[in-house]
Amino acid sequence: MVTPGGLVVLTDRRSASGSLIEVVRAAVRGGAAWVILRERDLSYGDRAALATRLRSVVPAHRLIIAGPDPLGGEAVHLSGSDPLPSGVPLIGRSWHGTEDLSGVDYVTVSPIHPTSSKPGYGPALGVTGAAELRAPVPWLALGGIETPAQAAECAAAGAAGIAVMGALMRSPDPEGTTRDLSSAFHKAAGSHGCVTSLRTAPATSRGLVAGGAPGLGGGR
Repeated sequence: MVTPGGLVVLTDRRSASGSLIEVVRAAVRGGAAWVILRERDLSYGDRAALATRLRSVVPAHRLIIAGPDPLGGEAVHLSGSDPLPSGVPLIGRSWHGTEDLSGVDYVTVSPIHPTSSKPGYGPALGVTGAAELRAPVPWLALGGIETPAQAAECAAAGAAGIAVMGALMRSPDPEGTTRDLSSAFHKAAGSHGCVTSLRTAPATSRGLVAGGAPGLGGGR
């Protein structure tokens, strides 16, 4: 199973600088490798329709749905409290060092930096704090990553990728912003000998323990 790496886009239609589809399309042109569809406040039908539209602009099999229902796809990202679905090939979870990681292929670790997009989720870990959690599966750095220097720090700390929402959604040039962040991440990952874009989930990932704050699941 290939797990997410590189630059991963988190959607937030309410803060997007334009049509969410067009912002995501631009981010993909700029080098985004994966996209996580949040928007959990939408009705099932509206969200499923949005997922279908996003799949037309995201690389094949690279759209992940926040929550336990993959909406006809094959990948989900769970909050700390979402139940583990069955029959979904790729499962991620928001992890703060305590959530149960049984059956999980990758995690997001947050917040790396203070963020205005989702304030109130505890003190920032910093990249060192995130690395010291020693996630037992590939991890994506999440929260307040807005500059190439911050992206590079995450790579140097061993993150498989960076999950970015606000900096891309609000950007007047999401393609350029994605390119800048993605390039900095990959350059730093290469210089530190890290695997950056594609990782294979360890078979042992299904059966570990770790509880905590909400992550991507409670978003819009």
